[in-house]
Amino acid sequence: MKLEKPMARSSTRISLADVARATGTVMGNFDSAAVGKALGGFSSTSIGYDAHPNVADISECLFFSPGDGRIWLQDQRMVLLHTEALGSLRREMVDSLGLKQARGLFTRAGYVSGARDAQLVRKQWPDADPSAAAIAGTRLHALEGVVKVELVQVVYDAKTGSYEGEFLWHNSSEDDEHIAAYGIGGSPACWMQVGYATGYVSTLFGRLIVFRETQCRSMGDAHCRVIGKSADQWDDIEEDMRYLNAREFVDTAAYARPDADAAELPSAGASAGDAMVGASSAFNAACHQLSRVARTSATVLFTGESGVGKEKFASMLHKISPRKSQPFIAVNCAAIPETLIESELFGVERGAYTGASVSRPGRFERASGGTLFLDEIGTLSFVAQGKLLRALQEGEIERVGGTRSVPVDVRVVAATNETLRQAVREGKFREDLFFRLNVFPIHLPPLRERRDDIPLLMNHFLNHYRRKHACNVRGYSQAAVRTLLNYDFPGNIRELQNLVERAVIMADVGGLIDVHHLFTSGETLSPDVMTLRLQEGSDTLNLAATTAQAAATTPVPVPSRSSPSPLSLEQTEQAMLQRAIAASQGNLSAAARLLNTSRAKLAYRARKHKLV
Repeated sequence: MKLEKPMARSSTRISLADVARATGTVMGNFDSAAVGKALGGFSSTSIGYDAHPNVADISECLFFSPGDGRIWLQDQRMVLLHTEALGSLRREMVDSLGLKQARGLFTRAGYVSGARDAQLVRKQWPDADPSAAAIAGTRLHALEGVVKVELVQVVYDAKTGSYEGEFLWHNSSEDDEHIAAYGIGGSPACWMQVGYATGYVSTLFGRLIVFRETQCRSMGDAHCRVIGKSADQWDDIEEDMRYLNAREFVDTAAYARPDADAAELPSAGASAGDAMVGASSAFNAACHQLSRVARTSATVLFTGESGVGKEKFASMLHKISPRKSQPFIAVNCAAIPETLIESELFGVERGAYTGASVSRPGRFERASGGTLFLDEIGTLSFVAQGKLLRALQEGEIERVGGTRSVPVDVRVVAATNETLRQAVREGKFREDLFFRLNVFPIHLPPLRERRDDIPLLMNHFLNHYRRKHACNVRGYSQAAVRTLLNYDFPGNIRELQNLVERAVIMADVGGLIDVHHLFTSGETLSPDVMTLRLQEGSDTLNLAATTAQAAATTPVPVPSRSSPSPLSLEQTEQAMLQRAIAASQGNLSAAARLLNTSRAKLAYRARKHKLV
């Protein structure tokens, strides 16, 4: 009997809004008339259900793909998870790790979720009013089934970056599970939600804004009450940062409220980046690996692009290890000529060669008992690699021109921005040395893959260089924040550090850092930063941000400059949308493809002009 292979069913993505339209169900409006009053501190004096992005806009981004078992929130994959399963995970983590450690893990997980949702809002509705973008976070949180958010009051000053907000949380799923497991207690339990609020608002406005839960159902209150403020407005931020940051050794001084006397602040001579700042999952993973290997004497190999912070991680590894009281010696292998590498590493005896008038120890001897950091290890010649291998294997070195072996107790930490496995295959690096170094590899991802850390790093470097250069800069402009959050950072953290230092110096005293203060040396900005603009030298409205995209976009003619009644920018946009929608026979997705934009953006602008 022959069995026929069943035909694979095609997968169709269905949005929540499509379901609502098909069933005739009206999307609930959970925004009360008091929202506009609560948001009075924003530049907009009112906001209602029709302010974009509203519930209908957000529901357009939630897709169900039953055929292949996936759910999407725009381009982010989501899952439906039983709250009891999450509660079980919570109980196990609290019981095995302790309350404080579990709280920190859930807070950071919530931060990542909030940061992702903020990135979605910024990407899908780049022209949204700040108040509408802020309220979108409460709508997303409700849509995701976490909690119902009620606004009490929010005040935000775009000029100074000052933020203060108060919210009530109803029907918290996190409280339900915590109360079921532990009953009513004496401390708040909405850890993920506090992390979500911090991650969402901080990412949205580009500066660290910390939320605290002052009332909680897990403490016996009728509902949960949370307060959010800019980090420098809290009196004691250290405890919040312990939960937000990956480990207790992550610095929190950059977010502490500065003392009135500037002389009591950290020394201006301290190098930027002495602290490792971050809250992304990639940063947390690297910190976890670091803490696990720090208590041992194993060789560690840091890999990653230039500027990701390999030397900072190596330094921190030494500081939290049992060798912290011994020397930490760093060597840039790429900066030492091949003829001198042996004497630099192993030392030289007097008279070993012309000019060697005195004996001197090498880096191995100077680091004995401590840590030797070999940066850019992939640049060593084959001869130098062989001598290094012997030192690692035998635990002893011999000075150039010497006749006796010198035992050394050194922990070797190496770093490279090259792929050493590929270098081994190409015959550029010794395989035996590679395996000797690759005992405990830690990969540090580029900054563009850990964008959740950008707001934290922006604040850290801003505070540092304001003190170092005595420049009273108030903060970043919205345009600068948006550009930095979308920039690819080919130079990684080092480039961000340099950009902020440059901007602090160039910005006016008491003014804001703007885009033109940051990017002054030929950096290539992301095209995603651009929005609707009139193309230079022609009367066409250009939605594309790059030349290649512009070539693929069908231009929409408008009246010439000599026309007695030239169209306004709004009229031009409306005409362009009308042509695209008509050409696509009302299919908004097809119209969006014609204009090289997303369906959500096109739908938003079409609703604004009452075309749909």
